[in-house]
Amino acid sequence: MSNDKIRIAVFVSGGGTNLQALIDKQKSGVINSGEICLVISNNPNAYALERAKKAGIKTEIVSRKEYADQREFENKLISLIKENGIELIVLAGFMCILSERFTSKYPKRIINVHPSLIPSFCGKGFYGLNVHRAALDYGVKVTGATVHFVNEIPDGGEIIMQKAVEVKDGDTPEVLQKRVMVNAEWIILPQAVEKVSRQMLDKD
Repeated sequence: MSNDKIRIAVFVSGGGTNLQALIDKQKSGVINSGEICLVISNNPNAYALERAKKAGIKTEIVSRKEYADQREFENKLISLIKENGIELIVLAGFMCILSERFTSKYPKRIINVHPSLIPSFCGKGFYGLNVHRAALDYGVKVTGATVHFVNEIPDGGEIIMQKAVEVKDGDTPEVLQKRVMVNAEWIILPQAVEKVSRQMLDKD
């Protein structure tokens, strides 16, 4: 393989702040070994789709409820990945669970960002504000974000990168969520995407 970039698809469901961080870091050269070629949303109203369009990135909507079952839904995702020559999948606030059938097709080819320091506050039911609420309820003084490979266990794949963030007195889940995004997620997700893309290029 020549010095082509790794073709990346980003899966989104909502506002797309992590997607925006990836787009910005691609523009600034932090992400240099890969290129975002496709954004797939399971939610037709996700603002992330607007962010992708503004950046000139192709978008697709694959809504779970339009398919009879998980298998058909994932078949559509698989066909889009094939059609677009996608080599790396980034889950950036994607609110659909992917089955083992799907994840096992792409070993070390799917990465996810999780808003805590895994193995704390992760796994089934730990997403969005739930994670930060649990961290505050537990009274931890340090939280953060983790980028990891995705396998059949929710938040169970090998860790690629982590970054710690201080918990402050008086934090609400919303305030903590924002601090973790700005000081951890938006920094390590692009760095991890570059790291994995570079490793994939080096292998070829």
